Amino acid sequence: MKGQIKIDKFHSRVLKNNPLKDPYIRDIIIYLPERYSKSFSKGYPTVFLLPAFGNNNYSSINKNPFSLTIFQTLENLISESKCGEMIIVVVDCFNKFGGSQYINSSAIGHYKDYILEEIIPFVNSKYNIANKSLLGKSSGGYGAVTIGMEYPKMFKAIAAHSFDSAFEYCYLPDFPLAFKVLRKAGGPKKWLTNFWNKENKNEKSDLTTLNILSMAAHYSPKKTNGTKVGLNLPFDLKTGEIDQQVWLEWKNKDPVNMIDNFRNNLKSIDLLFFDCGKDDEFNLFIGTKVFSEKCKRFGIKHEYIQYDGGHFNTSFRYATSLSKIYKSIS
Repeated sequence: MKGQIKIDKFHSRVLKNNPLKDPYIRDIIIYLPERYSKSFSKGYPTVFLLPAFGNNNYSSINKNPFSLTIFQTLENLISESKCGEMIIVVVDCFNKFGGSQYINSSAIGHYKDYILEEIIPFVNSKYNIANKSLLGKSSGGYGAVTIGMEYPKMFKAIAAHSFDSAFEYCYLPDFPLAFKVLRKAGGPKKWLTNFWNKENKNEKSDLTTLNILSMAAHYSPKKTNGTKVGLNLPFDLKTGEIDQQVWLEWKNKDPVNMIDNFRNNLKSIDLLFFDCGKDDEFNLFIGTKVFSEKCKRFGIKHEYIQYDGGHFNTSFRYATSLSKIYKSIS
């Protein structure tokens, strides 16, 4: 690799008193290009990479013998003259619920504020940053789209792969399994404690349950007596009946519904690019298609691609998104 990796240890004021007591001192991974210079007058286009659910910053850049890291992908694009030099910032928002949707939650912590109020100013002050973009896949893609549509003056480009959307299709099918597992365990708190005490944390039923719990903690948190923190499940733990009021809270945070309120913001950004595999196991080819159709209806310029493939092992798609980001904000 021709570029260099910097690790900045950041002490977060925003995360210090998070309800899960997750670490508030976290590493920020910074990729600097080969010819990086603090005195380069134009500055460097910068990509903020938001890890997918089940990943932190380090797992997001792990070398895999069957695929390239995002840094290797960028350098290949540069060598092929398909892209120019950029800075990549990989954030860490992992928590005990298994990952982040990059929104503020009283049940988890204010991770959106962590990025916007701490990480961005820190990186701006230390490195030669020019225009900024958001990139992510799955939950990271959700964060890229939702933060990007809310803060178009801060981020000039949004690129999202297989982002959580059309919640009826991507989450609802997993409710029955999560319901059975949580009821058998005696509720979310007992199940979560047992999960983190298990030697094997990779069983499919556990990961499905963890995902639904995480979404409840993000989309429908509850706070009682000013200090107790918890979450509202979207179904009754005795009968499995859908709680329509809680489900409405979830739907209000679905990008296919959020776009109604942020359509004008999306019209002002330089790039809105997203894609999804035609065989995505979470049915996200439906949500992303719906989002694209609403973009068309609202007159929002965007690029949408459906490709052959599923939800997993899709880091090769970064070659497409990185080149588009560079061309739009350089």
